[in-house]
Amino acid sequence: MEISKILETYSLNKSTYLNLRWIGIIGQFITINAVKFVLNFEFNYIAANLIIFIGAISNVFLFYYYKKIQLSNRSAFNFLLIDIIQLSSLLHLTGGVLNPFSIFLLIPSVFASSNLKIKTNLFLICVTLTSIIFLTFFSLDLPKPLSEHFHVSSYYYYAIPTGLIIALIFLNYFALIFGKESNLRKEALNKIQELISKEHELVSLGTQAAAAAHSLGTPLSTIKIISQELLKEFQNDNNLKKDIELLVSQVNRCNDILKRLSINSTLEDDFIDKDLSLNNYINEIVNSFKEISKKNFIVNLEQDTNSFKIKKSIEIIYGIRNFIGNANKYAKNNIYINVKSDSELSEIIIEDDGPGFSKDILTKIGEPYIKSLRLNDKNKAGLGLGIFIGKTLLEKNFAKILFRNSETRGGAEIKIEWMNNNLAKI
Repeated sequence: MEISKILETYSLNKSTYLNLRWIGIIGQFITINAVKFVLNFEFNYIAANLIIFIGAISNVFLFYYYKKIQLSNRSAFNFLLIDIIQLSSLLHLTGGVLNPFSIFLLIPSVFASSNLKIKTNLFLICVTLTSIIFLTFFSLDLPKPLSEHFHVSSYYYYAIPTGLIIALIFLNYFALIFGKESNLRKEALNKIQELISKEHELVSLGTQAAAAAHSLGTPLSTIKIISQELLKEFQNDNNLKKDIELLVSQVNRCNDILKRLSINSTLEDDFIDKDLSLNNYINEIVNSFKEISKKNFIVNLEQDTNSFKIKKSIEIIYGIRNFIGNANKYAKNNIYINVKSDSELSEIIIEDDGPGFSKDILTKIGEPYIKSLRLNDKNKAGLGLGIFIGKTLLEKNFAKILFRNSETRGGAEIKIEWMNNNLAKI
């Protein structure tokens, strides 16, 4: 199942939501009983406790009969709808919008806006809006001592639901925006984990292939020797000779396959497993692009005066490869790579002669799923996921990344910088 589908199918953690609901229900129970027995205010005490009891029953049902760890979008909607109706009923008995706790009506829809589908959120907003309007015109009196008369101005009275509605819209809007960004970042980070897992699997497979080639080499050599001896012994027997010749050819074929596996695995293992300097990484990555690209890669190592080897890092390899791949994608003819190092810093500068970063996205570079407004960029936009992955992986390994447009080449420029003491820790 794709990550985006998982995010859509399961949206809320059951245990977290259960705990929040219990806090709300216990809070309602304490408040109602404190108003009744401590403040001695008069209201429909029995009906209020009955409504709280119904909320508690729904939570018990959620705990015992809903077996999944995550609440689906539909299940979450059903229980959040119950929360709105239950709280609205309680407020109806205790003063409506004049009740200071009416602000809690906004919580379920705001909670949904950052966790559930937008259609679900819009429906909950409409239900909340309807509840606020209903409680404005239809509610029992606010609990108060029998000897006092509570009265407020009509201007103030109608300002309360107006303020609640405005808060409902703004809070849901901001929660929706932040929730969407959070989900996109979560999905992008999951993609990073998938990519790194695949890289580790490839390294593991390469090692296993080399081990298999080494282990199978001896028994295959034995089979080959025996089959050749049998061929000499039965060369005059036409029936057996064909079978033995086929056996020899298949043994030779197996040896060739294992030899190729062993060679390829060794090459891959040398690159991944050996400690290499930054210029070694650059040369290996550039050589891999030269095989598939017709563009010119111009690598300058003249200022790399303090080159030293660092431990293997798939994250660094993948991060640098992503940035060089982007330069290759957008460059017209040339990609310029400059490696610098001194006693304190090591840096890699990647430039191209392409169109450069669009001004409307330059400040957002490094965020996932961004898109330029320029029409000629839409087909090549790539949603910024590659840059986000490269930036995240390199920053995880102590790098500082700077994105800008090159003043000398005219295209994009990416500067990757490490403190040498941090680079040595990798």
